[in-house]
Amino acid sequence: MSYVPFGNEKNANVDMSRRKFLVGTAGLAAVAGLPAVVANATTANPPASQAKTEKWKGDTVTTKDGIQIYYKDWGSGQPIVFSHGWPLSADDWDPQMLFFLSKGYRAIATDRRGHGRSSQTGDGHDMDHYADDLKAVTDHLNLKDAIHVGHSTGGGQVVHYLGRHGDKNVAKAAIISAVPPLMVKTPANPLGTPKSVFDDLQAQLAANRAKFYYDLPAGPFYGFNRPGVKTIEPLIWNWWRQGMMGGAKAGYDGIVAFSQTDFTEDLKKINVPVLVMHSEDDQIVPYQAAGPLSAKLLKNGTLKTYKDLPHGMITTHADVINADLLAFFKA
Repeated sequence: MSYVPFGNEKNANVDMSRRKFLVGTAGLAAVAGLPAVVANATTANPPASQAKTEKWKGDTVTTKDGIQIYYKDWGSGQPIVFSHGWPLSADDWDPQMLFFLSKGYRAIATDRRGHGRSSQTGDGHDMDHYADDLKAVTDHLNLKDAIHVGHSTGGGQVVHYLGRHGDKNVAKAAIISAVPPLMVKTPANPLGTPKSVFDDLQAQLAANRAKFYYDLPAGPFYGFNRPGVKTIEPLIWNWWRQGMMGGAKAGYDGIVAFSQTDFTEDLKKINVPVLVMHSEDDQIVPYQAAGPLSAKLLKNGTLKTYKDLPHGMITTHADVINADLLAFFKA
């Protein structure tokens, strides 16, 4: 498929009134495809079947270089560790965290360094640090038989974590709309995206981060620029909220990290089963240069292709993604 550069999004009318926001968010549970018992639950009143067994907590781990990494840790059972996409936070996994919690899993998600509630450090925004930070969390929680799930840049983080630190305490992994094996175009990677596209992303972020972080979800990230696709304004603002919580430096440097890191050797090292989920209509991480190539490089990879779903399908089509993940976990 041809690559659709960022910045060609349609303009959206912005209504920030409290009334519209509250009405709009009422439909998010339906969008996420959550079970009714979870969609109606509150932290004060979890489902009766779970109230006595679940732990709901968020905490931080201090890395070797002194960075505070925030994480959420909900429930008990086999752990699933979620790694989010650029430039978001653990909150982007809300539909998956609640769904798998309701299925008896322990749901864990982190904020990458410089993102969300983690330290807004000025350096270390590269895949080596991302992988080491993830290991700091898994070691701190002493996780065994864990399942790792990564979306977009988080998929790269998961792959590099497994390639760099091994898969001794890992059962399976899934990467969704993920950046491996390599995004940028090179002589050895002719299907990649020209470096000038990523240079332009950095320029847009530096010029007006708030506008850039609105335009991206309003257009290609969720596919709202496609004919006939209805814009869901609360999703745009939730994406914007997460992005603006993080540091500008983390967002700026992260563009290099996700676009120029070559994960080829990491993919070859992974022994555990990996589900590679990617849509042919992904406008952020083009399908042909990503999902199929990663699946071929993995020793035990399975490619799951979607036709018309957007890059942010973990949110817009959470019911589909959650069901496919669950089937893979149980297989």
